[in-house]
Amino acid sequence: MNKKGFTLIEIIVLIVMAGIIIPVIVVPFATGIRGSGKPEMVTTAMYLAHQRMEELMKFDYSRAPELTPGTYTLPAPPIAGYTWQWVISYVTNTFAASGADVGYKMIQVTVTDPQSSTYNVYSVVTNFP
Repeated sequence: MNKKGFTLIEIIVLIVMAGIIIPVIVVPFATGIRGSGKPEMVTTAMYLAHQRMEELMKFDYSRAPELTPGTYTLPAPPIAGYTWQWVISYVTNTFAASGADVGYKMIQVTVTDPQSSTYNVYSVVTNFP
């Protein structure tokens, strides 16, 4: 008998092997797809943090009330689901906290994404020309 084709045993073995191999391949792929929104959230959070930092950096050190030391949250971020906070504090030239103005202010912007991950951006402004 020179008939070409597969026997029933060969087909059953193929189905069993596929049933074992396919889940091994599909599970990591599905997990990767499920977490694929995270890079977009990270990019959005960092964009918001840098946007707020640039807005704060344009102010004059000693004349701008926007750079008064304290903790701020308003106005709210322009993208729903995200929150931000920025802290302005006096620091020394070694970035240690200072209770008085010695010519340096540190700005820390913290953005929280919808999954409650936080992202920080820091900068220091000086009162020197």
